[in-house]
Amino acid sequence: MITMKYIIAMIRPEKLDNVKKELQKIGAHGLTVSSVSGYGAQGGHLNVDRTKTEKYEANLLDKVKIEIAVKDDFLQTTIEAIERGSKDIDGYIGSGKIFVLPLENVMRIRTKEVGDDAL
Repeated sequence: MITMKYIIAMIRPEKLDNVKKELQKIGAHGLTVSSVSGYGAQGGHLNVDRTKTEKYEANLLDKVKIEIAVKDDFLQTTIEAIERGSKDIDGYIGSGKIFVLPLENVMRIRTKEVGDDAL
């Protein structure tokens, strides 16, 4: 039985290097990183356009999305590494979220390995 999970983490961009270092410490590899925008509990914030001196609502904040597939027995270790790397010492709102989804299958194209052998 193949038991894998797909982790999606949304973090603040300035925490990416810390998260990568923590993942490297535990031997995690094969991660994908994307620049995205969105908002969570903070709901957005108010900005001022200095060229027009008008206020406007900026509901979407820059975030980094990290995606990584792991075997079930490596799941908790990976989550803890992401948490260590992305956590802000002051408990700042907007530190991010970690989502865990079941991963049905994966195939390494070059070798045609499937399942957790392909991770």
